[in-house]
Formats: sequence, C-alpha cells, structure tokens
Amino acid sequence: MKICLKSIAYTTFVALSTWLSTASAQPAANETVSALAAKERPALIETLKELVAIESGSTDLEGLEQMGALLVKRFTQLGARAELIDVNAEATRNSRTPEKLGRVLRATITGKGDKKILLLAHMDTVYRRGMLAGQPFKIDGDRAYGLGIADDRQGIAVILHAITMLHALNFRDYGTLTVLITADEEIGSPGSRHLLTKLGAEHDATLSFEGGGPPGNDNVSLATSGSANAIITVRGRAAHSGSAPHLGVNAVDELAHQILQNRDLSDPSIGLRANWTLASGGLVTNMIPPGAQATMNIRVLRMQDLGGVEAKLRERIKNKLLPLSVVEMNFERGRPPLEARPVSRALALHGQKIYAEIGKTLNVPDVPRGGGTDAAYAGLNTGAPVVEGFGLQGFGAHTTNAEYILIPSIKPRLYLAARMIMDIASGKAPLTPVK
Repeated sequence: MKICLKSIAYTTFVALSTWLSTASAQPAANETVSALAAKERPALIETLKELVAIESGSTDLEGLEQMGALLVKRFTQLGARAELIDVNAEATRNSRTPEKLGRVLRATITGKGDKKILLLAHMDTVYRRGMLAGQPFKIDGDRAYGLGIADDRQGIAVILHAITMLHALNFRDYGTLTVLITADEEIGSPGSRHLLTKLGAEHDATLSFEGGGPPGNDNVSLATSGSANAIITVRGRAAHSGSAPHLGVNAVDELAHQILQNRDLSDPSIGLRANWTLASGGLVTNMIPPGAQATMNIRVLRMQDLGGVEAKLRERIKNKLLPLSVVEMNFERGRPPLEARPVSRALALHGQKIYAEIGKTLNVPDVPRGGGTDAAYAGLNTGAPVVEGFGLQGFGAHTTNAEYILIPSIKPRLYLAARMIMDIASGKAPLTPVK
C-alpha cells in the first residue's frame, strides 16, 4: 500500500484551518467570570431558598416588610446604600389598588466610572399568605420549585450574586449601579411606576430581571405587553324570583348579553388580546339580581390600541338586551407596553455575543409573550436601551404547584448579567442603535 504524504499533509492543513476558523468565530469566554459564576451557583440556590421562605404577596404588608428588611441587609453587605421607600403618596389608584402599598427597595453602589446602570426586579408575588405550606422550596432533578421562585425571587437572586461577582473581580468601572426592587409589580406597580419612570430616564441602560424564558427558549426580551381592565357594571331591579319576576330587571341577563357581544375584540395580527376574566352577580338565590359585574383583561403591544378597544366597548354597551337596565364601564389603564426599539435591540444583540462566549445561544424576540413588567415604565421617558428577561430560565409562574427555575441556567445567566454590566460600564456595549 502506498502512502501519499502530500495528500496527508493537505488533509491535515484543511482540518487545522477549519478548526482555527471555527475557534476564532466564537469569542473566547472570560474564564475568571465563568469560574465565579460556577462558584456562585450553590450560594444563589441558598438565596432562593431563603427568599422563597418569605411570603410577600402584593397586599401582604408584613411579608413585604420582612422581605425588604432582608434585602436591605443583603445589599448593605455588598457595599450599597440601601433604603426602603414609601411610595403611597404618589400612587396612581384604581379598583385593584390596596389602601396601603409595600415599600420599594432602592440600593445604590457608586463606582469610579461614568455609566449609570439600572437593575430591576420585584419582591411581591401573586400568592396569599398560607399557600407556602402547600409548595415549600424543593429541588427535583435540575429544577428548583417554590412559590414566586420564577416570578421574581430568581431575579433578585441573580442581581445579588452578579454584584457579588463584580466585587470579587474588584470591578468598579461603572458610575452608579442602582437596584430597584418593587413591591407592587403584580398589581400593576401603582406606587412604584413614577419612581421607575424617573430612574429609567436618569440611567444609561436598564436591565430587568424577569425570567429568561421557559425550557428550550433561552432569551431576553425587547418588548412587553401593555394592559388594561374594562369593568362592566350593570344595575337592574330586584324582585321576587318566584312570585313577581316580571317586576324585576335581571342584571345577570344583561351582563351575559354584554359579555357575549364583546367576545371578538382580540386581534392576533396586532397582538391585541381581550378576554373576560371575572364575573359576578346577584345577591340571593330567590331574588332577580339587581346588580352584576364583569372584568375584561386587555393586553396590547402598542399604546394606541388601548384607545381603540375602549372606544369599541363604549359604543357596544349602548346595545342593551334590557332597555331598563343601566350599563356602565370603567376603563382602567394598567402599565404601558415596552415597545421594541433599535437602541434596545443593539444592546440585546451585544448580550447575544456575550452568551456565545460560553457556547450558548440567546434569542432576542421582538414580540412579547403576553406579560407586562416594570421595564415598560423604565422605558417610558427615555431614549436609553431597556432590555427585559435577564433572569433565570423557568416556568409555572402564577400557578399553585408548578413554579420552578432551571438550575442549569444559573451559571450562564450569572455570566451574562455580570459581563453585560462590565461591558456597559466599560463602554464596550452599544448604548445607541447600531447602523
């Protein structure tokens, strides 16, 4: 058998060239940051366990104060000036706003640079006190479970441990790191929205730490949904349901008519979702109901679409089943949408490059999944980039027995968060649209 040395040499050269080309196409990871992210993983899990153990629903003032006190302690230990801020005086109130709102945590760390970076998360959950007993913190395989763990205990934990990593690196090239952890996000941020908007306008970039996508969809988000609630109230007239129903005006009948004639307001082509979510009526079983009420929850991608839905509803409720009934509507606007902008896309795509350093793919969708977040208020009055979804991957938010985070996402997400802060602070990340 003859061996062609030239052929072997050529084949070896091609293989080596291919390998070098592939290696150069993927930027090298910062091994020190990567090692720190791996080191912080068990500590972050312990932080999650501690945070999940505190019940802090949006109306649970005792739990929110307990959580706030813990966070003041944790951020103070990291060298921050930490405080709890009362936001009740400037609250925008509607039918869902509790009489008293929990205090907001603001932690400020001063560096030696000039870039101001805002980091967002929230401490409130959707769960009522006592529900923790039914789903305590637990680890099952590669998942950590607990009420509020994905929404948004993990966001708080990622911020804490990303800053811990920066301290370990003695990295202080930022001007200011501001951490804002709200206590009313799950009810539309009625108290904290003004502070969010103010701080968003004062910073060079905002990174928000809601979840980073479900399993199989590792992402950050350029857009979130805006929201509103349309509350239809019907007033009828009571009467005995057995002996004199004809003397009554059945408010439940009229409400049913209003619900049915307003079932078609959703428009998937523009991301508009309008769904009836609450309904009630009547007083007792043997009375023609004198009153009834229903709520439609509305989600939009564009602010102007809220006006269109409101106008249609106001026109349609004039069409009544029972002429003697009185039908009224209260249209309560919630948080605005965070709309995808070129400046935010440029920063998110830089994050995509950072993620590629550790061999990970980061998706950057323009269209939200349907939820609204505090990032929208931070982006309301600023031309600076605002990007959502820097938290851990997970699923099951707003469920009673299935909320979890993916443990394998901890290391890459800590790497992403720390490196993003470092590159923004050092002027390596774009804060204007890339042409």
